[in-house]
Amino acid sequence: MSVLPARSRLLQLSKLSCQIFSTTYNPTNARLGNKILRQKLKGPTILSYYPKQEVTIKDLARQWPDRQFVDVDEAVRLEDVTLAKIRGKGAPKKKRTKVEHKRKR
Repeated sequence: MSVLPARSRLLQLSKLSCQIFSTTYNPTNARLGNKILRQKLKGPTILSYYPKQEVTIKDLARQWPDRQFVDVDEAVRLEDVTLAKIRGKGAPKKKRTKVEHKRKR
């Protein structure tokens, strides 16, 4: 009949095995996230999927603040927002104090 080794001896063996194979020693089996951390990063792959950003009107305005640039799309958007506010379809006003917030209920 064979006798099982003591728990402390098995832990020593496990620690030595982790040192030899360069893995993380985790005697309590806690979830450490090593599987996720060892994975290859996805950022560069995702960045290479999307095309490079082109220069926008905002970039030009930041580069040369002394010049006037007109962003037609932004002007149209702002006009649409003002028309929606006039019709009563705009965003609601923000509450400034707790008293105003309680009064509404």
